[in-house]
Amino acid sequence: MDKANREAAKGGWQDRITFEAVRDNPEVRLYIEKGNENLGVLGFTKHSLGHAGKVSDTAARILTALGHDEREIELARIAGYMHDMGNCINRTDHAHTGALMAMQILRGMGMEPREIAVVIAAIGNHDEKTGTAVDAVSAALILADKTDVRRSRVRGRDQTKFDIHDRVNFAAISSELHVDQEKRVITLDIQLDDTICSVLDYFEIFLERMLMCRRAAEMLKCTFKLKANGGKVL
Repeated sequence: MDKANREAAKGGWQDRITFEAVRDNPEVRLYIEKGNENLGVLGFTKHSLGHAGKVSDTAARILTALGHDEREIELARIAGYMHDMGNCINRTDHAHTGALMAMQILRGMGMEPREIAVVIAAIGNHDEKTGTAVDAVSAALILADKTDVRRSRVRGRDQTKFDIHDRVNFAAISSELHVDQEKRVITLDIQLDDTICSVLDYFEIFLERMLMCRRAAEMLKCTFKLKANGGKVL
């Protein structure tokens, strides 16, 4: 029996819960949208379906570039999409509440407990206050989430009302995450408008997140580098 048939016979790839099924689940979409709405009231940057999709795509791209297997990539994509659902309950401890929500939803969809455990560990460890990378999927989620810095995530355009996180995101003219498989280097290359936010300001505010990214890269047996306005910062 070939590999594909063996997988099918034991309820393998063909029968597993797909990213598309999770993305199209109306309950998942509702919780992400409600969480984003709640954060808007509190003055946080956008944590919308757009952010969920970008984190999902980036997490999958990281593991793909590093040669991970298809199912691990799929689980990273799922975790990336679901990671901020807990904001519909409360911003505080949203990683843990979101993980419990994901467990309930994925169980209801019929996902294997072993795979649920991987997804919820990634979601539960993505916040820098309480988490850290524990495996490849969680590492990819952390890197994808913490490097999503862009102007379009800022809700308003009145700079007099910006907090420091708004200012950093608004100053981001561009940001690209590069993965060099051969050299095992993951680089965030960001261009900042330094009339809005200096490189030093960025590093000061996001230091904890960047150190979390460094540890996540190490979990993937890579080095993490940060370049800002053409110069190496980390």
